[in-house]
Amino acid sequence: MNLSDSQTGGTRLRRVSAMEAVLTHLRGAIERREYAIGDKLPSEAELCRTLEVSRPVLREALRALQTMGLTVSRTGKGTFVVASTVEDPTFGDYSASDLLEVRRHVEIPVASYAALRRTPENLDHLAHLLDRMERETDTTAWVAMDTLFHLAIAEAAQNPVFRRIIEEIRDALARQSAFLNELGGRREQSNREHRAIVEALMDGSEHDAVEAMTHHLDRVETTLTDIVRPRGTDIPTEGRPET
Repeated sequence: MNLSDSQTGGTRLRRVSAMEAVLTHLRGAIERREYAIGDKLPSEAELCRTLEVSRPVLREALRALQTMGLTVSRTGKGTFVVASTVEDPTFGDYSASDLLEVRRHVEIPVASYAALRRTPENLDHLAHLLDRMERETDTTAWVAMDTLFHLAIAEAAQNPVFRRIIEEIRDALARQSAFLNELGGRREQSNREHRAIVEALMDGSEHDAVEAMTHHLDRVETTLTDIVRPRGTDIPTEGRPET
């Protein structure tokens, strides 16, 4: 079976990566109970041969399955199916729903305080970071800067407790960001949302900062929902993937 980069349905066409195609195939097989709960997936070598993808591509897909809560990886034993449907992805130590709930209660008021308390140094730092993010093409580097961006907003609120909270969930934020960018194509949209937040802070508008951060988190939630419960048209065509 050959899986390829392909276009997905919806209001806007988007090319899906080889990893997404592999993930869609394996997830579909699990949801159709071709692999039942308790079953062990074929070995990496066998899956690479069958799907004609590289080992790095396959491993990314397997990690995504685990994040979705469909499988677990047991060292020296392989990957086993533990659920047939996606309920709530997990990013590090936190579920997506718990993470989003906390972010809404923390980052929205943080944006409000930052609009009122930010210093010229805070604004320069955020503007510089945003410029770098908008130029960055490497997803790993962008994700690292994404977490720095949210830390910088917490710093601009001039309350060390806010920064400490963001530091605590920093790993989960990075994992979520990588997940959303790989499976949801979020980077360009997120850059625009970040730009709106920074502009609100520069204007010193508490209202606009709250609106911009709320919109940002709304879009995060929507993308997560689309990944967890994809539209039936988002199925890749066949053909060799780019690896």
